[in-house]
Amino acid sequence: IAKRAIFHYVYAVLHHPSYRERYAADLKKQLPRVPYAPEFWGLANAGARLAELHANYEEQPEFALEERWKTGAVLDFRVEKMKYDASEGTIRYNDALTLAGVPPEVERYRLGHKSALGWVLDQVRVTTDPRSGIVNDPNREDDERAILRLLGQVIFVSVETVRIVEALPDLGLPVD
Repeated sequence: IAKRAIFHYVYAVLHHPSYRERYAADLKKQLPRVPYAPEFWGLANAGARLAELHANYEEQPEFALEERWKTGAVLDFRVEKMKYDASEGTIRYNDALTLAGVPPEVERYRLGHKSALGWVLDQVRVTTDPRSGIVNDPNREDDERAILRLLGQVIFVSVETVRIVEALPDLGLPVD
């Protein structure tokens, strides 16, 4: 067993819902203890796919979202602040554009207390530092669809992560 396979195994175990639920309290106060599961290679292979997805999220395909343009609106890809409606599966990109077809699975891939999509929506917006007055603007003049592409890639990674995690083999943990 190579070091890389062990890393991928641990990466999968740390994503395993049974592990996260059972050791949630312990994980907040100490380093994780990783059990040896009966299906090492199933977990190692799943962990390799998860690691590749997460490390290379900007190179993943985009999830196909429906672009709904406001009637008579000028094609404008500039973002000030986006708003997500999970119940409708829509993202209000700006005043002219709404993206539809966001699958509910995106909410099940969590990074701490927020979904990956939630983090992106929170961070990708125009802000001004109150003390310095410096404006942080994520919009790119050289690639006006960059933020749209990022949203599609993060949604793809979220959906694929949920699919992989839900198919992880049993950890073989003893029953309490």
